[in-house]
Amino acid sequence: MKLFQRIAYYGAGFIVGLIILFFFLGGKKTSCDYGPDARTLKNIRSKELRFAEQITERLTVLQLDSSAVKSVLRNGDVDFSESITHLDSCNIYTIVGNVSEQDIRLKIRNCDKVATVLSLQADN
Repeated sequence: MKLFQRIAYYGAGFIVGLIILFFFLGGKKTSCDYGPDARTLKNIRSKELRFAEQITERLTVLQLDSSAVKSVLRNGDVDFSESITHLDSCNIYTIVGNVSEQDIRLKIRNCDKVATVLSLQADN
């Protein structure tokens, strides 16, 4: 078999495989969250999100709302050097993100069923 035929067969099989893959995974909400940042953020997003009282006041002062916090949880990065991850029940994570040209730093207590925003800092 010539090299051109091998490449043609490989390409045809590859394209058929991609079509089948897109067909099966196209309508589903699948994701490839393999890194520790992505897994942690996905875990927090899957739980009920609560805000401490001072957080709602802080959001009002900064002219932000809860969608800004959710945006940070979707697009932010977990700062594991500042996080407390060795606790038995509820770990505390520091999440850094950017919303409306403001750098936002959140501290979130991640328990079994509830994630609570403990503090919020914003830098312009």
